Amino acid sequence: MRILNYGSLNIDYVYTVDHIVPGGETISSSRLQVFTGGKGLNQSVALARAGAAVSHAGCIGTDGQFLKELLADCGADTSRITTGRERTGNAIIQVDRNGQNAIVLFSGTNREMTEEKIERDLADFSEGDWLLLQNEINLNARIMELAYAKGMRIVLNPSPMDEDILALPLEKVSCFILNELEGARLAGETEPEQILQKLLQRFPEAELVLTLGQDGSVYAYRDTVIRQGIFPCKTVDTTGAGDTFTGYYLASRMRGEDPETAMRLAAMAASIAVSRPGAAPSIPVLSEVEAAVRETCKKSDGLDAAD
Repeated sequence: MRILNYGSLNIDYVYTVDHIVPGGETISSSRLQVFTGGKGLNQSVALARAGAAVSHAGCIGTDGQFLKELLADCGADTSRITTGRERTGNAIIQVDRNGQNAIVLFSGTNREMTEEKIERDLADFSEGDWLLLQNEINLNARIMELAYAKGMRIVLNPSPMDEDILALPLEKVSCFILNELEGARLAGETEPEQILQKLLQRFPEAELVLTLGQDGSVYAYRDTVIRQGIFPCKTVDTTGAGDTFTGYYLASRMRGEDPETAMRLAAMAASIAVSRPGAAPSIPVLSEVEAAVRETCKKSDGLDAAD
């Protein structure tokens, strides 16, 4: 069983600032760091570090070869990453003193997918394989149609959320992984419980994973609801936390683990990631995450025994 992540590849320029810059204000940055990034790349790194057999499909410019090298070093298949005409997609990221971020994206080569490339990239995938999509590349609808015709299980992380998402054949999605704002836009509701209820009604055959920031996350499928809290940590940089969660959740589910186990592992991986700077560089390896989960369980058992 394999997963094809058809997604973005970015170069992240991260500026450390006192506060996120509002309109009309100019401030100085105390630091500039350059990282690998893009939701697609981050999620492939997380999948690979979590032990999944992941292939990444996408496009870089001549300035982005190091992105492909990073993925290969993590164990991902990079044979479907091509070099396009434009500059590699990039992101301008502000990170404030509390670790919160604001991001401006430039698509670059992430918008150079073609029908021919898509058909070629999906050629040797078949029923039982998985497809993961975000919303930072073009032709997502065509990718979904071809994958669905092959019997692949389609996972959608609708980020960034815009009108393009609403035009996709969403009835073909097997699993939605989305945050509260994305869920609200898709459901037309604002409260988490209402978001889940509306999406379950609209997509009765799809699993839902709704992330809620400090309030943890919720899994919902038919009559099953599983709630997962966060693992507290010192927040350094929240960039890539959701991508880490997505990769670890899917890798766990692909191994046949139940949703509760997958949610716990994903929450711990995201907690470790936000305690470090950067997006892809902050993503932990599976052994580290499993050790942290075991240690937390030991402490919890000790507290239970003391009670």
